[in-house]
Amino acid sequence: MKPRQIALVAAVAFAAALLGTWAGRSAAPLPQDASGALHALMHDELGLDSDQERRLFAVEADFKARRQSLEDELRAANALLAKAVAEEHVYGPRVAAAVDATHHAMGELQKATLEHVFEMRAILRPEQQARFDAAVDETLTNAAK
Repeated sequence: MKPRQIALVAAVAFAAALLGTWAGRSAAPLPQDASGALHALMHDELGLDSDQERRLFAVEADFKARRQSLEDELRAANALLAKAVAEEHVYGPRVAAAVDATHHAMGELQKATLEHVFEMRAILRPEQQARFDAAVDETLTNAAK
């Protein structure tokens, strides 16, 4: 190959890698911590008693480790997607498999987050649950906009 052809192939490969990275991040962005508002509500506004606080800290500690693991899986899936796009240059079997892996990782993170929300809710008394439920509804509704 001539130097000009090598440069062209390198430029195309680089552009494909950038496109793959962009596609992976666009298709599967890391979830923003929308539960931050719920945690603020839990800690600052619901008047938890000491037993509820103790239980909440345990639930949060468990979820922190689980969330980090799932976010790592999602980042790895996005990296595989970027690599598949850069190497395949079409929506072929490796890109499709990488998209499926990314969707699976996103789904697992979403399920774990919802389980965590329900674990937090279970700590609350009925009058606290009503305020929590309203905040969850608002968070999910605003996320859909």
